[in-house]
Amino acid sequence: MAALSICEALMLALNDAHILPETEILGILEDAADVHGNIDKADANFADHQAVAILIRKIISGGNSVRRSPVL
Repeated sequence: MAALSICEALMLALNDAHILPETEILGILEDAADVHGNIDKADANFADHQAVAILIRKIISGGNSVRRSPVL
């Protein structure tokens, strides 16, 4: 979770500095969630990957990373 928090803060800073637009940030988050969400069930860390995917999707839906209104 610490690494995700750091990355989230970096994405906020990149968006605030107009280096990365909101669409790119959302794409990065969606790609990361997809990678973790599609890990094979036989993987020893399957549960951890699923938890990470859920956490990233909560960030996306909550609007935290780019200070958007929550998606309803």
